[in-house]
Amino acid sequence: MHVAITGATGLIGTPLVARLRADGHTVTRIVRKAAEHGDRVWDPTASALDPSLVDGIDSVVHLAGAGIGDHRWTPAYKDLIRTSRTHSTELLSKAIAQSSSGPKVLLSGSAIGIYGDRGDEALDESSSLGHGYLADVCRDWEHATVAAESAGVRVAHLRTGIVLTPAGGALKKLLPLFRLGLGGRFGNGRQWQSWISIDDEVSAISSLLTSDVRGAVNLTAPNPVTNTEFTRVLGRVLQRPALFPVPAFGPRLVVGRELADNLLFTGQRVAPMALTNSGFHFQHATLEPALRHLLRRG
Repeated sequence: MHVAITGATGLIGTPLVARLRADGHTVTRIVRKAAEHGDRVWDPTASALDPSLVDGIDSVVHLAGAGIGDHRWTPAYKDLIRTSRTHSTELLSKAIAQSSSGPKVLLSGSAIGIYGDRGDEALDESSSLGHGYLADVCRDWEHATVAAESAGVRVAHLRTGIVLTPAGGALKKLLPLFRLGLGGRFGNGRQWQSWISIDDEVSAISSLLTSDVRGAVNLTAPNPVTNTEFTRVLGRVLQRPALFPVPAFGPRLVVGRELADNLLFTGQRVAPMALTNSGFHFQHATLEPALRHLLRRG
């Protein structure tokens, strides 16, 4: 299979490229500036894309977008978060629809933030969508694939949870504090954290390339945990205490109230029903074995 990937140098894209190539697929990276032979170059801020960008491609995995937690949420950065997802997805979707020899599959990024802050409510792909900035961004992000769907392309929306890898993301940021014995729950610790190991994230995307699944797909492990449980398990794996709770006012002062509340003090209790029903087998279904594997390797 010939697979094209946007966001191919990111936290998920990098191991996904390696995995697909190891499995014998031809992988083409769609990048802003070619860095290796065979890359295809695009401008995700352009007014239109030449459909030849995706000619000869069987499937596209679209992972590009500005980092959610990379900067304080100023009005300008919030606009960048939204447009880097919705506009690029719309451009790519239209190019796929217009290509005469283009992909039949589009796996397009999304996030479980689409469900909003739902407390202890159990959520799956059939659940109603939530409210708030991130929910609205994800809703528009998914809607931006409409051109490809209307052209008969199988589209799956990758509603990804907290991806655990020592190479980046939330886990990399937590490790220094916890290794010093200074880690602890965030706020009251009751917020749910729907996580997935990087290994299962990559495996799930790979499996979706050849399955018949379409529409929303929650990319989370089947056993979410509260923040209190997450920090307790991480401390145990690292053989360090996790006794220092982080009050809400601290992160709010550092990164701003809206960003802190959305990423640290709210959550979603999500089940991956679409993956489970498709027969996908999780390598890491529970948190402690996942962390032990990731931190032993990382």
